[in-house]
Amino acid sequence: MRIRPSVIALFTTAALIQPVAAEGYDTPLSSYDEGLFTPLEDLGALSSSQFTTLRHPAMPYHSIRIKESRFCDTGVKTYTGYIDIGLRHMFFYFFESRHDPDNDPLLFWTNGGPGGSGAMSLFTAIGPCLVTNKNTTVHNPNAWNNQANTVYFEQPVGVGFSYADTGDVVGSTMDAGDDIVAFLGIFFQHFIKFRGRPVHMAGESYGGKYIPVFASKIYDQNTKLVEAGLTPVNLTSVVIANGCTNVEHWTTSTYDVLCQDPDFPQLASIEACVRLKQMVQRCKKSYQKSCVDTLDLIDCSHTAIDLCWKLKVSNYDRTRPCSDGGNIDLCYPRLLNIDGLLSQDEVQIALGADPRFRGAYSYKSNAVGEAFGSSFDIISFRAEDYLAALLERGIPVLLLVGDTDLMCNRIGIERTTMELEWSRSGEFRPLPLRTWTANGHVAGETRSGGGLTYATLHGAGHIAPGDKPVEALTLINRWLSGKAP
Repeated sequence: MRIRPSVIALFTTAALIQPVAAEGYDTPLSSYDEGLFTPLEDLGALSSSQFTTLRHPAMPYHSIRIKESRFCDTGVKTYTGYIDIGLRHMFFYFFESRHDPDNDPLLFWTNGGPGGSGAMSLFTAIGPCLVTNKNTTVHNPNAWNNQANTVYFEQPVGVGFSYADTGDVVGSTMDAGDDIVAFLGIFFQHFIKFRGRPVHMAGESYGGKYIPVFASKIYDQNTKLVEAGLTPVNLTSVVIANGCTNVEHWTTSTYDVLCQDPDFPQLASIEACVRLKQMVQRCKKSYQKSCVDTLDLIDCSHTAIDLCWKLKVSNYDRTRPCSDGGNIDLCYPRLLNIDGLLSQDEVQIALGADPRFRGAYSYKSNAVGEAFGSSFDIISFRAEDYLAALLERGIPVLLLVGDTDLMCNRIGIERTTMELEWSRSGEFRPLPLRTWTANGHVAGETRSGGGLTYATLHGAGHIAPGDKPVEALTLINRWLSGKAP
């Protein structure tokens, strides 16, 4: 991964950011007078030449800088800006719905990595414009803002245009979630027309860990909002594409994919498959002992994970020759166009990128990935428990997966769904897979029950919505309207 030259010296000695406050609201909600707060209310009041700063009395350590930005989709209102948390600043893009912005739901999106910018999917898969080279974007007819107001985050701090004054980076899913909750808190208190709208939290890849936590923090924060007489966030669903949620399933399913996947030719030799099968049993036993039954970080990281990691395949699409070192650019070279586009001065000025951190842009941050590794977030954080807790509380979950992805493959993700523990799991597990269609053609297989939906996209790799844009849009529009595939 490459880091922006302008901040490479800062990242070389980067320390993990310590959270400013425990949750999204810094001050008890009962300790201020809501009558003294004046919301901005209308997005149309925002300037296109300078930022407007939004604050809320319950969040004295958080604020939002936001401006109108005539960029990417000229047919809708577009806004960009930062959520400022003390010395750190997280960049976002906001596109109003093409259909009915005054009534359509909101969808919040983040990419994974950890260290990948939301610009990845914005400009190559589901955003209103797609980058074709460093100088050109084209209209995307299959954008997810066709029927939803969409927000893309460059998170956590240290990714893309997001930065800290000290050069520090966020290094855990839990800390990253606090910033997202604060953003939503300020946003909905100011822009009254969006209050009560359905909110869908969505993400990809390491978003399989991010999104369950972000949604859980929003759900828990709603209790405090209700107690204070404020409107809660209408958390309506969770959407995860090709999510690496469960480390054990992520790694051990490699054997199944390479050696006994009925839908694809075996990709490994008999000798290699026998060796992999033996390693799977050792991995499962060691992981259960050191990472689940008890969390021994030394044994978990240096014994269980080192063993399990040998099973992991670094390939984002089994149908493409792009297995070298897990470099996603080899499978999706169009991603490199993002760096060229967002490195241009005129684009950075239009977006409002902080002048101190302009220059060469990178959609991925090695420093953030290393920080998450150092905090053991990647190996030991069990996001599947948060996913089950959301299901238990009635929050629907859609797990979408491209069936040619090897990195976060469909077998491992399906296995995660079958082992989730919530009271309605009996409505999901016994069901057979069935086909689902888009435009009259079979698009994949699905299983849906008890609030959980698992759906594959035939012929799609790791960036599934970009590989099969029409089918993905069909699926997400059905989901946003409250229907399963």
